[in-house]
Amino acid sequence: MRGVAGWKRSVLSVGMPACLFAAALFAAVAVAAPPTGPEAGGFVAGMVYEDRDGDGRRDRGEPGLPGVAVSNGRALVLSRPDGGYRIAVEPGQTVFAIKPAGWGHATGDPAAPGAWRHVPQAAAPALRYGGIRSAADGPFDIGLRREPRGDGRLEVRVFADPQVKSRADVGYYARDIVDSVLAEPARMPHPELGLSLGDIADDALDLYPALNAETRRIGIPWLHVAGNHDMDLDAAHDDDALRSFREVYGPDTFAWEEDEAVFIGLDDVIHQPGSKSPYIGGFREDQFAFLEAYLPRVPKDRLLVIAVHIPLFEPEDKDTFRDADRARLFALLRDFPHVLLLSGHNHGQRHWRHEARTGWQGATPLHEYNVGAACGAFWTGAPDAAGIPDSTMADGTPNGYASLRIERGGRYALAWHVARAPDDTGIGLSAPKVLRRGAYPAFGVFANVYMGQADSRVEFRIDDGDWKPMRRVSAPDPRLLRENVLDAEAESLRGYDRSPEAKPSPHLWRADLPTDLAAGTHRIEVRAFDPWRGELRAQGEYRLQEWTDE
Repeated sequence: MRGVAGWKRSVLSVGMPACLFAAALFAAVAVAAPPTGPEAGGFVAGMVYEDRDGDGRRDRGEPGLPGVAVSNGRALVLSRPDGGYRIAVEPGQTVFAIKPAGWGHATGDPAAPGAWRHVPQAAAPALRYGGIRSAADGPFDIGLRREPRGDGRLEVRVFADPQVKSRADVGYYARDIVDSVLAEPARMPHPELGLSLGDIADDALDLYPALNAETRRIGIPWLHVAGNHDMDLDAAHDDDALRSFREVYGPDTFAWEEDEAVFIGLDDVIHQPGSKSPYIGGFREDQFAFLEAYLPRVPKDRLLVIAVHIPLFEPEDKDTFRDADRARLFALLRDFPHVLLLSGHNHGQRHWRHEARTGWQGATPLHEYNVGAACGAFWTGAPDAAGIPDSTMADGTPNGYASLRIERGGRYALAWHVARAPDDTGIGLSAPKVLRRGAYPAFGVFANVYMGQADSRVEFRIDDGDWKPMRRVSAPDPRLLRENVLDAEAESLRGYDRSPEAKPSPHLWRADLPTDLAAGTHRIEVRAFDPWRGELRAQGEYRLQEWTDE
């Protein structure tokens, strides 16, 4: 079969039509394959078909679909001209179709069993949250429905770390995050696809159904990547660590195709029970096999989005990701001109450009956007008037979610949206309320530009004066510092847990406030130039007061 796999890659690279290639491939496999299934498993066979009435079963008159990729999470086959497929499987694998552009799953929900099938495993471990219970034998038909869009633009919403630990947290997620997305039409196009970057729950995997019911209110297909808090912590091996996650969400390695982009979701959490660190970032051999089989099919004129949980960049003083795995992934992605890497996990946010110093060898730096958490600081902090915790993250970013707009040709635009924010300026201002007129100008206005990068241009002015540059600083956000002080001085808990200790933010700017102006109130205006949203503005004020000894 090694020769067939190599022949497959070479044929795909010259662009043979999918239906003709599928027929040729299956003819070759029929010659090369052994007469029975692999020693540890067998085969899954069925039809990929057009489910015209959306009832989830193949009826008379519903044709088979040729050239659709079907995978077991490791290998890949294409459906024949009549829509039939046959793929070798091993116990415990999950069989799924890679949704082609212009089509959707018959159920409309990729987190539904009709989109995938678990292969039975005789020696499956007993796990607290049940593991995989829906495995089945027999034919597996996969229904797809036509969903042409053709407008050349894809709107995606990205959640990192909803991380609910209780029913109360599910309620916060519903009112804070989901309701914010549902309220968007007044200012943004309605999304067409959603993506969650892991830590869907906070080890409480029985909360998945309640959480999913809220996410489904958005009314769009939603993809889920696994995180370290989505693992079966009682699993003895990494191979079994996502069985309960997979029972609900399907394969932990997947691909999803749209006209504007191809999405690949990868579990990048290696479970290490009994080790000093319970997990580390990395990839499995079956994931690399999947990438090696699938990436030659990916058009290079589309954006390739790689979605993971643990970031591929590392803090200077920590080893959080296996270097060899990062290098191997980068080698596979090197020749793709349009790649965006999305990660979560850190409960803060920043932009990272991978270059030679982190092992990237592509023609241009690889952009990794480490997305802020939907739960912010784990649904902590003092509640507001609506009873929802403040949950500002340690870098001063309020909790929320990201939007990703993708256009043909690999172009994309990103934005961070603070949950329930009425203005959505993208900037958090902090300034003293009053200063002594004539005091030494040593007190500053701080601008937390949530999507700010190292080269961002950020300026300020007082009243209608000239715009002046602000200086990027590595310091804690003053607003969160105030929450820390209030928590420390409180005689009782202000919320379920205190706000996190403020840490130096990578997207904070500062400028000295002038004190030589007239006494009275002065307007502070800050503008930041965002590469995707253009000029952003936020306003505040401070007052200069004369001091008298009386």
